[in-house]
Amino acid sequence: MKYRHLFFDLDHTLWDFEANADETLRHLFELHELGRYGTFTAEEFIRVYSDINHGLWRLYQGGKITQQQLRATRFPRTFVKLGLTEADAPAEMSGQFTDLLPHKTAVFPYTYEVLDYLRDKGYVLHLITNGFKEIQYVKLNSARLTDYFREIVTSECCGHLKPDARIFRHALERSGATAPESLMIGDNLECDVLGAYNAGIDQVYFNPEKRRHLAQTTYEISCLSELKNIL
Repeated sequence: MKYRHLFFDLDHTLWDFEANADETLRHLFELHELGRYGTFTAEEFIRVYSDINHGLWRLYQGGKITQQQLRATRFPRTFVKLGLTEADAPAEMSGQFTDLLPHKTAVFPYTYEVLDYLRDKGYVLHLITNGFKEIQYVKLNSARLTDYFREIVTSECCGHLKPDARIFRHALERSGATAPESLMIGDNLECDVLGAYNAGIDQVYFNPEKRRHLAQTTYEISCLSELKNIL
């Protein structure tokens, strides 16, 4: 067994962030009767929010904004982009989104089957995530994923965000693993693949949309079931 310790990302790798966020945003669109403006649809609201949120997350991961700034600005910016004002964004919407989203349970195809397979084969499973600690644990519990992982490492718990190699080294230390016997599985070329590479850890790039890229990865898959061909 070349690898013994497997480190997974959570959002966009196991837990289907886009599907769960879409469901939550559609609920908020209806709850706050945003259709009354008549200038954008629920689909447009979701698309604009998603673009803004992704941009803010890149800033957060780069250390350029705080968690509080991310949460406070993503909905007001969405409303402005949709032709309204920051004041039109309901003050409670950000908190409602944060409260509702983690309870959604959509995961990527074969998530449970693959995690069962890997655990039964004797691999030790861990998680490394940049997500906010309190939210990530709710996601894991809601989606029945918590018990699969021995160590759950969040950026908040160690003070460093992926792709900083220090969060990977912290995860190795916490799990009692060495880099040569470890493998990182994640969807983000910078945070997961490059970050793990810089820590001396082999990587699996999870690329379900088969995006073209020039990055060098140890392995690449488009479906989690393909991990069975590697491990």
